[in-house]
Amino acid sequence: MSAMSISHSNSSGFILTGFIGLEGYYQWVSIPLSIIYAMVFLGNCMVLHVIRTEPSLHEPMFYFLAMLALTDLSMGLSTVHTVLGVLWRFIQEVSLDSCIAQSYFIHGLSFMESSVLLAMSFDRYIAICNPLRYSSILTTDKIMKIGIAILCRSSLLIPPVIIRLKFLNYCRPHVLSHSFCLHQDLIRIACSDIRFNSIYALALVISTLLLDAVLILISYVMILHTVLAIASQEERMKSMVHRFGKHLSPLVQVLMGNIYVLFPPLMNPIIYSIKTQQIRRRIQRLFYLKSS
Repeated sequence: MSAMSISHSNSSGFILTGFIGLEGYYQWVSIPLSIIYAMVFLGNCMVLHVIRTEPSLHEPMFYFLAMLALTDLSMGLSTVHTVLGVLWRFIQEVSLDSCIAQSYFIHGLSFMESSVLLAMSFDRYIAICNPLRYSSILTTDKIMKIGIAILCRSSLLIPPVIIRLKFLNYCRPHVLSHSFCLHQDLIRIACSDIRFNSIYALALVISTLLLDAVLILISYVMILHTVLAIASQEERMKSMVHRFGKHLSPLVQVLMGNIYVLFPPLMNPIIYSIKTQQIRRRIQRLFYLKSS
């Protein structure tokens, strides 16, 4: 294939399919999704506002929680325009550059959330298993360094595989299976050699997401061991938490893709506000002052 045809192929738009089979119900599907996005933005903005304005929350645990809220807020912002654009029918296709940019932010923010959750598990491990050294280990300077490391890890590991998407030849139909752009969707319709993208992406997932999950699991096992060693029967019952996720085919796959990018940003501010007394009380006080 000539350079001209490759250039033309790569310059044409990519079709966002949205929710296959529900095209006639898009206006109804957009209502709950719009509410979810609004809750994501309001919930995470509230957590950030409370942490910023409450001096008693200026501690390591809440700095990490602020990082998580900021990550979740950014994840919502990275997908809202195409998801609702498809449902409201004012976006049907996106350019290659826009698609690559969105893919970068979605995957980069996913790695960032994993890194923040790992940092939060480390924070809880130190607080519970080594409380006397907590303030000396997690100083403000070290938290800033952890934050910079998380940002660098999430933003610098992604470009090699994402930038290469710009130079692939997309000769198959430019139809994506979601209402937003993902790396795996783009390489599926490419006719170029995608071995680098496939191998690099797999290595990245194993060395980051999988490794983070294993380290988080280990930290909570150690925390649980410490809690069980010192806790009463009643306290043990309060120490249990779990998360899960799975996927299947066509419409279910699309729905799960949206749940993947929306559920954590929606639930994290709710979960941590309920679990954390200081945040819960500050939010209650905020609403009380507004209503009085």
